[in-house]
Amino acid sequence: MLLPESGSAPVLNLWKAGLDAVPPEVWRRADWEVLILADNALTEVPAVLGRLRALHTLDLGHNSLTAVPDEIGELAGLTRFLYLHDNRLTALPDTLGGLDRLGYLNVGGNPLGRLPDTLGEMAGLVELRSQQAELAELPESLGRLGRLRELWLGGNTLTALPGSLAALRELRVLELRDNALPHVPEALRTLPLLRRIDLRGNRIAELPPWIARLPSLEKLDLRWNTVADEAGPVRALRERGCVVLT
Repeated sequence: MLLPESGSAPVLNLWKAGLDAVPPEVWRRADWEVLILADNALTEVPAVLGRLRALHTLDLGHNSLTAVPDEIGELAGLTRFLYLHDNRLTALPDTLGGLDRLGYLNVGGNPLGRLPDTLGEMAGLVELRSQQAELAELPESLGRLGRLRELWLGGNTLTALPGSLAALRELRVLELRDNALPHVPEALRTLPLLRRIDLRGNRIAELPPWIARLPSLEKLDLRWNTVADEAGPVRALRERGCVVLT
C-alpha cells in the first residue's frame, strides 16, 4: 500500500480501503494530524496508536472493533474529532478522560451498556453522540461538561437523566428520541440556552409547566408520546412562536 511520503501533508485517508488490519507502515510516521480508517473491517487497533501525538482528528467509525487501546488517552493533540461509532465496543477505556481538549466524540452504534465516569473529565467537549448504545443510565460526571452544546442520546433505554445535567448551561440541542422516559427530565428546567429538545418515542403523558418558560426553546418534538395537543404548556409554547410537534 502506498502512503504519503515523509514531508507531505500529514493527512492519511484510508476510508473504505478494504483493510482487516492497519498497515504497519502507518505507524512509521508519527506526525499524522488526520487519520481516517473508517468503513473497513478492522477488529483491533494496536497500542502504538498512542505515539501519534500530533493527531487532531481520528476516524475509526464503521469497523468491527471490540476494544480501543488505553493508549488512546495519550493523544494529547486530539482536539477536533474522534469517531468510534458503529463498531462492536462493549466498553470505552477510562483513559478517554485524558482527552480534555477534544471537541467532538461519537461513540454511538456500539453495545456499550454504560459510559465511563471519566467522560466527565473531557472538559473541551462541545458535542457528544452516544445514540443506540444500549444505555440504561448516564454517569453523574457528564454534568461537568461545561462547554457541551449538543448531546445526542437517542435509541437507548434511558428512564431518567442525572440531576447533574442541570449544570450544562451551554447546552443548545438535546436529542432523547426512542428512550423510555416517563416525563420531561427535571434537569432541563435550568438550561437557559436550550433551543431544541427531541423527545419522540418516549412515554411522556404530560408536560411540566416550567417547560413553557425555557427562555431559548425554539422546537420541542413530542411525537409518539401521549401528550395531549391541547395541553397548557403546548399552547403557551406555540403562542410564543416555539414549534411543538405532538
